[in-house]
Amino acid sequence: MITSMTGYGRARSAADGREITVEIKSVNSRYFEYSSRMPRAYAFLDDKMKQYLAGRLARGKVEVALSVINTGVADSVVTVNEALAESYLTALHSIAEKLGVREDVSAVSIAKFPDVLTLAKAEEDEDALWNSVLSVLAEATDRFIAMRAGEGERMTADITSRLSFLEESVGKIEATSGERVQKYTDRLYEKLKTLLEDRAVDESRILTEAAIFADKTAVDEETVRLRSHIQQYREILAAGGPVGRKLDFLTQELNRETNTIGSKCQELTITRMVVDMKAEIEKIREQIQNLE
Repeated sequence: MITSMTGYGRARSAADGREITVEIKSVNSRYFEYSSRMPRAYAFLDDKMKQYLAGRLARGKVEVALSVINTGVADSVVTVNEALAESYLTALHSIAEKLGVREDVSAVSIAKFPDVLTLAKAEEDEDALWNSVLSVLAEATDRFIAMRAGEGERMTADITSRLSFLEESVGKIEATSGERVQKYTDRLYEKLKTLLEDRAVDESRILTEAAIFADKTAVDEETVRLRSHIQQYREILAAGGPVGRKLDFLTQELNRETNTIGSKCQELTITRMVVDMKAEIEKIREQIQNLE
């Protein structure tokens, strides 16, 4: 299966007093890059989530968002510093007695003093929480990969179509090889006839020049290599898996051989074909840059 590096997946679960939501999105990148957004209280899950995704994804700049809402139990508890509260009460008694004022003390007034009441996060079973998050993370990842696979399938079809165009163009270039030499020979013969007027044209000289021209403009090696690269391209696409880096190298080779053909053959027909081929290769390059 060939997958794109662009995708999105979301999953949500409400169970055991928690509402857990995981969102995953990614764009293309040369390597696997991970970033996350989650409440600080659940930062201990970050590395576990990263390791899980690294095991299922080869490349891509991946961003994960985690939300955990406790719906059935309080996620914070209030603790009372009783010793400090008693000290405050003793001090208030002493003030009232020494100053001869009415003592008007309540639990509410004492609770307002600093550090009498402390808000702390309730203890959680980290393993149980991770198992709950993992279940949602796995579902979101499945959807995320499914979206990337669908995009990868469409991109593969597009690349395959462009490879067929390149192959057809190679065939046309090969077909013009013999015609190209013959046209050059005819032009040379006519030019010499005009220049020499009544004098005889040296047929052997024309054949020699034609042979030199044929050698300079021969693109047999380039077209053979192009066909080989196109076949390798198809085999890699058929094999599936992470293919972006392999195809990037082959795309450079396709472009190299096409440029060589363009530099050797200056005929307008072939020049136009080379321009069209390079345009298709560039479109292929744009596609594979987003393949995993």
